[in-house]
Amino acid sequence: MILFAMGLLLVIIQPSTGQFPRVCANTQSLLRKECCPPWDGDGSPCGERSNRGICQHILLSQAPLGPQFPFSGVDDREDWPSVFYNRTCRCRGNFMGFNCGECKFGFSGQNCTERRLRTRRNIFQLTVSEKDKFLAYLNLAKNIPSKDYVIATGTYAQMNNGSNPMFRNINVYDLFVWMHYYASRDTLLGGSVVWRDIDFAHEAPGFLPWHRAFLLLWEREIQKITGDENFTIPYWDWRDAEDCVICTDEYMGGQHPTNPNLLSPASFFSSWQVICTRSEEYNSQQALCNATSEGPILRNPGNNDKSRTPRLPSSSEVEFCLSLTHYESGSMDKMANYSFRNTLEDLENLKNVHISTTIVKLQLIAMIGFADPRTAISNISQSGLHNALHIYMNGSMSQVQGSANDPIFILHHAFVDSIFERWLRRHRPMLEVYPAANAPIGHNRENYMVPFIPLYRNGEFFTPSRELGYDYEYLQEPALGSFQDFLIPYLEQARQIWPWLVGAAVIGGIVTAVLSGLILACRKKRAGTSPEIQPLLTESEDYNNVSYQSHF
Repeated sequence: MILFAMGLLLVIIQPSTGQFPRVCANTQSLLRKECCPPWDGDGSPCGERSNRGICQHILLSQAPLGPQFPFSGVDDREDWPSVFYNRTCRCRGNFMGFNCGECKFGFSGQNCTERRLRTRRNIFQLTVSEKDKFLAYLNLAKNIPSKDYVIATGTYAQMNNGSNPMFRNINVYDLFVWMHYYASRDTLLGGSVVWRDIDFAHEAPGFLPWHRAFLLLWEREIQKITGDENFTIPYWDWRDAEDCVICTDEYMGGQHPTNPNLLSPASFFSSWQVICTRSEEYNSQQALCNATSEGPILRNPGNNDKSRTPRLPSSSEVEFCLSLTHYESGSMDKMANYSFRNTLEDLENLKNVHISTTIVKLQLIAMIGFADPRTAISNISQSGLHNALHIYMNGSMSQVQGSANDPIFILHHAFVDSIFERWLRRHRPMLEVYPAANAPIGHNRENYMVPFIPLYRNGEFFTPSRELGYDYEYLQEPALGSFQDFLIPYLEQARQIWPWLVGAAVIGGIVTAVLSGLILACRKKRAGTSPEIQPLLTESEDYNNVSYQSHF
């Protein structure tokens, strides 16, 4: 199966989606700051002759940023991708890609007019052949060079402002590992000084949209290198799991018989080499990860610090997280309270596990934060939901920049994305709910996501998955379930305000009773003194026959 799939590489000629397009990783493109490759269909830049797109200047967001990054002009990722390119393809209609040669997510066909919906499934619901095919696809991606993309091995300054390009080839799987590293790496400030409180994919509003785009791009890349247009990423539902049930040789690799930190030799994942895991080394050298192999995947699930992560997340914690009505709040970073995003992410700042003495002291603030999944209050001592799984794996997944090396990363984030999807369906937020300004650098609604080319804005992926062409099997409920989902937001609002309604009713009843009593007393008093309503004195035999209306 693997040999057959690898053979497909020789005949598949389609543009991929990732980081630096190979056709733009040259001196001419960098000096011109232009990446508008021709589309093979008509040979014109961006397929302009076929009305697919046009090469034009990038429109950057001018919205103010938060205070977390107090520098300007020191990081290539600022105002992405303008340091490298300020002219790229702007695709029209349903076309997409660095040369407008693809269809947007959810569309297919020669003219990208056909709607398509794929379903992501629980990995334990796959048949044996489907599961084996998925594992083979992973291994294929690890062994096939990316045809259309390369990675940067130096900063723009180290490239002599474009006159000395520094790029290298990389395999398809590691391309995505490198992109995850590049988005979350520290800022190099010169000498041995770095700034750690920066992340273009975590710790802020863009966390969920960024990883949603990341998974869609990864999914599409697998579809291309295998020719399997129906492929979707499976997910691992880890709620209430007592241990790593997926850590077996049948699935993602069991434990080595003599070294608990390594994978079983019976799993082909045991032969995988990791990249981009030595952040301290890169920082001290003021260098970027160049994708050199750095050893095998490490994983020792469950042997983590129990004081921080005593267990995997529970269903009740997920439900509490889903009940939070605010996507973002306060500082919109890891200190945000009652934020759905921060509570779900709860990343506990893994990137700051090792603190160098050269770090600016103010960066110590980066060591605290992320919301407790039981209270939604920022809490340094506990981790949960998204972060709990990373910590629990106790290995390559437990360090942010290199966490995508472990293929469990894909399954984990697919399930995190499904929780995001449940929140979107339950609360039905408008796009304006996603912050337009004052978020940490790179996380405003109109900011372009680092390091994707073609360009995508954060707000484009703050939308239901079905609009992007995919769904989750366990979310495909019958009509009754859909009606219940429709009612949930209103029932949630009623639940939140019912104490106020009850209180108002009680106070209103008390006020009404007091007023009624006062009115009755006043009228009785008037009835005893007013000659106009005082009945005439009558003879005793006629008195019982007298009737008059009670003022009460």
